[in-house]
Amino acid sequence: MTNPQPARAISTAAYMAEQLCGGFQAHDDGNQRLARAAFLEVDRLQFVHLDVAGAERAAHAYVDALWAKDALEKDCLVDGTIDPETIGRADWSQVERCFSERARAVGMDPSYARDSTQAWRRHKTGENYWDDFLRAQTTELRAAIQDPAYPRKPKEGLSGYGREPVRYVLGVELHDMHTEGHWRQAVDALTPYYAFILAAHRDAQRAR
Repeated sequence: MTNPQPARAISTAAYMAEQLCGGFQAHDDGNQRLARAAFLEVDRLQFVHLDVAGAERAAHAYVDALWAKDALEKDCLVDGTIDPETIGRADWSQVERCFSERARAVGMDPSYARDSTQAWRRHKTGENYWDDFLRAQTTELRAAIQDPAYPRKPKEGLSGYGREPVRYVLGVELHDMHTEGHWRQAVDALTPYYAFILAAHRDAQRAR
């Protein structure tokens, strides 16, 4: 049985989850300034190996990717609705460039950009986007905890992504519902994800 997380760590993790959801809400509202501020709060706390400028670069690149995606979607509207075939054939290179900038800022494997772009594209075309999201989030988590071997499982399910990326993607799923109740569920799902990252940071500090 694992040791319980300190109350302060849970409080910070919940704050990070709320900021992430707030960033997505700001994006949905078209408020780029608030989205940048919210995602920066998350990145400065999860990527402790970065200085403030690095965290800002990473967060801004993520927001730029979301806004590039929005611009793409506007070009693929048919009678006010995104046409899956049109957006599937569209040029997603600008979105991928933004994700690549985030990967460089954080020091992530470059596959993050490809997987993230594919996830968002398939999210709009109705295809399976879960696997792409899980791969991308595993890459980001490895960078946050500075452990390229994550997930470290004792024996079974070694091919799986680990429970933390699954929690993150569940948060994305709940965000898609766009209701206050589902936002709260998203925060609840994401809080253990960030608590895991904070625990890894504490363990790394103790080991120094």
